[in-house]
Amino acid sequence: MNRKTFIAALAALAAGLTGAAQAQDFPTKAVRIVTPFPAGAGPEAVLRILAEKLQKKWGKPVVVENKPGGNGFIAIDSFKRGATDGHDLIQLDNVHLVAYPHLFKKLPYDPGKDFEQLAPLFRTYFFVGVGAASTYKTVGDILADAKAHPGKLNYGSWSVGNPVHLGSALLEAMTGAEMQHVIYKETSMLYTGVANGELNFSLGSLATAGPLQKSGKIKFIAVTAPKRHPAFPDVPTVAESGGPAGYEVTGWTTIAAPPGLPKAVADKIQKDIEAALAEPDVKDRFATFGYEPFPVTREQFRSYIGAESAKYADVVRRAKASLD
Repeated sequence: MNRKTFIAALAALAAGLTGAAQAQDFPTKAVRIVTPFPAGAGPEAVLRILAEKLQKKWGKPVVVENKPGGNGFIAIDSFKRGATDGHDLIQLDNVHLVAYPHLFKKLPYDPGKDFEQLAPLFRTYFFVGVGAASTYKTVGDILADAKAHPGKLNYGSWSVGNPVHLGSALLEAMTGAEMQHVIYKETSMLYTGVANGELNFSLGSLATAGPLQKSGKIKFIAVTAPKRHPAFPDVPTVAESGGPAGYEVTGWTTIAAPPGLPKAVADKIQKDIEAALAEPDVKDRFATFGYEPFPVTREQFRSYIGAESAKYADVVRRAKASLD
């Protein structure tokens, strides 16, 4: 071993020992988790469940700090100006990481360089919802009508670039159907629009469209998952309902740390998050929102994010969508 190699090996060993010591002591003070979601929103509510578990595990306060608005940029800016040793974390969703990079010509963050993805918090699939009085029984019915009347059918969401919008645009891209995207100010107005027939259909999660489905005002005709949802075994997948094979739309959030965090510290935070999410009472509470755990390694999650980003880059291009 030459001198340079020896010095490099010593440096790596020292860094590893330092990181291990930091991990053993972590956290040494209160931990702040910044979220772009407002208080009471589904993703924010489950984050507070996690924070409560981590606080008990770590013996230090774990504070959820709401920074809603500005497409999540307010929360991201606050996080980037925070501590870099793992005591400041952030909750992000798939829109921030795989959609916005293609919808904005310039972002105030780099999704690949400004965050160390630690662990996905949850994943949720969407249902294809239509009004209770709708004549559509299957996704195939919707697509047949859309192709017979290009540009006449409509679907809704609450903004440009959210999973419901891009998921619907993906359905257009995979089938050649042409439909109109209608934007509502909030989700309650959106799904009321589905219920009263203003919209032909919309994708919706159990957290957003579930209440109107339970009240009988909306019916679910398909789920955007590779297999049927355990809570709705009679609702077919999109492929089973006459839609394209391989069609899948998810929403998910992740906990991220600043880049450059020692691996041992990142591993500890990830392990503690995963242990908390595996607790039966947490799983039960997540299920009330229609959320499910998404256990993958950091390497697998990075690959998944890359694949999702590539998929939605194509969807955004085809839809000519932009937020600039």
